[in-house]
Amino acid sequence: MTTATEIRVADEVWIAAALLHREYPDRPDFAVQEIVERASRENLAGISRPGVAVHAYLHCVANREPRPTGYRMLFATGPNTRRLYRPRDPTSPGRKGKTQPRGDQIPARYHPLLGWYEREYCKRGGSHPLDALLALRGTGREIWKDEDPDAYVRRLREDWD
Repeated sequence: MTTATEIRVADEVWIAAALLHREYPDRPDFAVQEIVERASRENLAGISRPGVAVHAYLHCVANREPRPTGYRMLFATGPNTRRLYRPRDPTSPGRKGKTQPRGDQIPARYHPLLGWYEREYCKRGGSHPLDALLALRGTGREIWKDEDPDAYVRRLREDWD
């Protein structure tokens, strides 16, 4: 059985997000800060760990570049909003890691969340139609960073005649 000091930060983030989804079933996502605050209130590790925010922003996010982990526990619906990952969500290449904690790695009182996640959350109506589109925000920005948008459009229109 896992003790409070042994729980992984990623599992702490997943539990906090799952608890928020159960408490507010009508909300599609949560601000990263809400997940961090929920984890702090839950006090899973016995202390408030700074790594929780980093994991919620990056390390656990399926549609972000895997640096350094490949976890797929959360899905970014915006720059500062997250929801739990669903198996049909698009993921960043290289993200092949776990999508939820293992039962033997979290306290027993959270085991019902694992069943709820598989039985209900993952099967719920699917992703929001805009999730995949929102996940693309900022993609390719380095290609256009030195290009004036008006000049680009003018250049394209030169060949219309």
